[in-house]
Parts: sequence; C-alpha cells; structure tokens
Amino acid sequence: MEPKIVIDSLSYTFADGTRALREINLQIRPNQVFVLFGPARSGKTTLLRLLNRLSDLTEGSQISGTITFNGRNIFAEGTDVITLRRKISMVFAVPTPLPGTIRDNMTYSLRMAGIRDRSVLDDRTVTALQQAALWDEVKDRLDDSAFALSGGQKQRLCLARSLAMQPEVILLDNPTSGLDPLSTAMVEESLVILKQKYTVIIVPHSVQQAARIADSAAFMLNGELVEIGDKDLFINPADQRTEDYVTGRFG
Repeated sequence: MEPKIVIDSLSYTFADGTRALREINLQIRPNQVFVLFGPARSGKTTLLRLLNRLSDLTEGSQISGTITFNGRNIFAEGTDVITLRRKISMVFAVPTPLPGTIRDNMTYSLRMAGIRDRSVLDDRTVTALQQAALWDEVKDRLDDSAFALSGGQKQRLCLARSLAMQPEVILLDNPTSGLDPLSTAMVEESLVILKQKYTVIIVPHSVQQAARIADSAAFMLNGELVEIGDKDLFINPADQRTEDYVTGRFG
C-alpha cells in the first residue's frame, strides 16, 4: 500500500535557534491510527503542525527536508495551503466551538467553501456528527447553542466540524487531555470508525492511550524519532529509551 504521507530528512528550527526536529524520516500509510508519543518538548506537536503547514504562522523558523502528501511536496512553490488544510484537518487539545448553534458550527466552513445547497449541508452535518459519535446526543438540539455542550461533546463537535469538510487526514493534538474517562472512551471508539475512511495521526494523552488506540506508533525524544513500530512497540521495544519511557522510568 502506498503511503499517504512521507517525511524525508525533516528538520525544524525555531527563530530563537531551538532545534525542534532533527532529521525525521517517516512513512504513514492510509486508513490507520498513527500515534506520535513521547515526553513533553519531544517535537510531537511541532511535527503535527508541519503536516498541514500551520508552522507557516511561526515567523523566522527554518525547515529542511520534505513532506509529501499523496506524492506531492507540501512545501513546493504554488501549493494551495487552504486546500491542503482542508485535506489535512487538525483538531486541537482545547475544543473551540464557534459562537452560534450546533448547526452553525457544522455548516460554517462548508458555507465559507461555497456550499449553499441546504440538502448538502444537512447531509454533511448528519454524517459528520455520526462519525464523531455525537449525532444521537444532539440530533434534537441542532439549533441550541454549541456552548451548552459538555466538554466531551464540544471536543467531538470540533472533530465533526473537521469531518464535514471531508478531509483525507485528521490530525488530533491531545484531543482528550481535558476530558473525563467516559468522554475519552467515546473519542477513542470513534477512531475505530474514522480510520475506515480517513488516516488519523494523533498525539495521545498518555502512553496507556497510545497503546490502546495505535495501529502504528513512533516514539519521539528531544526532537528525534527514536523508534517506529506497531502495537508490539509498547510491549517489546527495540530501543532502551523507548522501554524506559513506556515502563515509566522517565517522562
């Protein structure tokens, strides 16, 4: 199976000279949950933000190496960054509903993209909310304020909002860090459904979560990619640093 994303010799340095990533080489196949895990300041979120060029918002940074998405270098001159971000969508750790109703939240980006057909907007709304495991909870409340939702519901609403744009890749940055165990379980269960259609790349809340949800995983430390593997990575890692981290000796 051809990889969806290929990262080749990628390095990234902030404007103050801090080296955030060092020679990252990685291939991510489609239709799986790929986990980036490691201690704080290991480069996970930086790598996630590079995948849809949110790094462009950081002035003075330097990038070397390439990231190819469907065979095309995302840093190539002439790349339409807006289109890229619709194809590689990101959901952040803190849920940020837009002012307005649940329906408004679900249709805002669609309308900004030029979609006006009510039937299309309704179909996309229902499908995305179902995929995010939120439809049954809000189907009779679509015209209520999005701010009335619980924390877990807000996070799944933000996920559904991204899904409504029909991306190919979903980036999740610590999406359950502020959620209770029940809401966390709902988000994790939705990933099983989502990977049938999408490629999911996630920075998890904990090593335990990483082990539960990963089809493939990469352990990062101090901006370096230490080890890549499947679920066996959490049981029988090849690198001593990975073993020390997953067994709780540091981090």
